[in-house]
Amino acid sequence: MASLYERLGGDAAVDAAVDIFYRKVLSDDRVNGFFDDVDMEAQAAKQKSFLTMVFGGPNNYTGLDMREGHKHLVERGLNDSHVDTIIELLGATLKELGVADSEIEEVAAIANSVRDDVLNR
Repeated sequence: MASLYERLGGDAAVDAAVDIFYRKVLSDDRVNGFFDDVDMEAQAAKQKSFLTMVFGGPNNYTGLDMREGHKHLVERGLNDSHVDTIIELLGATLKELGVADSEIEEVAAIANSVRDDVLNR
């Protein structure tokens, strides 16, 4: 069976998804405050590399682990509702790109699998 990365459409699909996803994130008042001081070009590149890796594509991710990478956001109030919003926006992005519900559920399961690390608990 092909990896999730391959089933989603590889690099081009991940690139498109991350670009659309961050447009949604930055326009959503529930979570956009966490990105006020973020270099979004660098953030998008890091996210593309990370998602490629976790979806089973080439591993070129060199960023922090989930716990370290989000610790400063937890200190600023990041909680389960924010993680839910991010997963919701990612799912809406994938839906917009025509991804099947089964793959969207698989992506949500991956995101939920790191929830405790993201929230530093």
